[in-house]
Amino acid sequence: MKKSALSMKQSYIVCAVGIAVLFGLLMAVCESGAANTYIKGILMTCCIAVIMTTSLNLTVGVLGQLTLGCCGFEMIGAYSAALLSKLIVAKGIAMDPTVRFLLTIFAGAVIACIFGILVGIPALRLHGDYLAIITLGFGEIIRVVLQNIPAAGGVGLDKGQAGQALIGIDRIANLYVVFWITVITVVLLFMFARSRYGRAVKAIRDDEIAASASGLNITYLKVLVFAISAFFAGLAGGIYAQYMGSLTPAYAGWLQSTNYVIMVVFGGMGSLTGSILSAIVLTILPEALRAFSDYRMLAYSVVLVVFMIFRPQGIFGSWEFSLPKLINRIIYRNGRGGAAKAAIAAESAAAADTVDAAVSGESAASVASAASAESAGKEA
Repeated sequence: MKKSALSMKQSYIVCAVGIAVLFGLLMAVCESGAANTYIKGILMTCCIAVIMTTSLNLTVGVLGQLTLGCCGFEMIGAYSAALLSKLIVAKGIAMDPTVRFLLTIFAGAVIACIFGILVGIPALRLHGDYLAIITLGFGEIIRVVLQNIPAAGGVGLDKGQAGQALIGIDRIANLYVVFWITVITVVLLFMFARSRYGRAVKAIRDDEIAASASGLNITYLKVLVFAISAFFAGLAGGIYAQYMGSLTPAYAGWLQSTNYVIMVVFGGMGSLTGSILSAIVLTILPEALRAFSDYRMLAYSVVLVVFMIFRPQGIFGSWEFSLPKLINRIIYRNGRGGAAKAAIAAESAAAADTVDAAVSGESAASVASAASAESAGKEA
């Protein structure tokens, strides 16, 4: 019997079909009118949260380094994409909105990646709480600088006054396009985590000294992970900017970064499945509790505390959901597995019949022997 009911090619096809079905459901909900503007906005926010959480999980879960400055990279990507989009419009460059959207978010992601490299080279020499503090400081620096840059809505560093929001950004983010960007992001991060680079990064997480002694370039791999995480954070920021239509530097603060870290821990560090689910749940939960506006954040906090007490490793721990594995399990349990069980049951029944027959034969022989002995005694 084969170890897998599905080949590698068939597994890829199954995953592609599953994603296509999910996209079809999304289109059906949106096009049928079942989802109003508010629901579509929540779905868009969920996609942004998934990109941010999965990219942060690469640093916190796979690499094992705590960082609190992810929103700093997100805002770098957001402001870069927004300013580039406004520049294209101001120059009168004719461009399809979707093309402009993709071009600007990619440019913002590249700029965020560059800053990720510049910050990662000195910062990743530290560990644990020290790394968290330096990345927290980086996020605050980004927030203050953005508040005072005139091009970003500020009044200038020499004035010493907090700036205002950057407004007038074209809202050209499309939910369908963002959905596929989210899918591509998750697939790329999943492939990286299971590549030889991902295995090397996990070795660093488990034992950095042993990994260094094995010949791994610790600094290169850490900066690589940090840069990839910053790239996708900048990508999410570009989407956010062109969905909201305005930006405020306060979003780059530590509070929102902590919220994304909570999502990673809630889902399970090292599990992209957990990051996706927790990003969706923790984005929808505050909105679902909006009817209890006075107590919704209290309820949100209580849910997190209770969950961390009884499930500290997160929802999934390090486990990943796999649709091909699920289908294989169903096939073996209901198909070949059922036939195998039936065959085993038939063999067991046959063996039982044989034993019963043998026992019956022995009993008959014993009775016959006893009768013969009794007859012989009477004759004697």
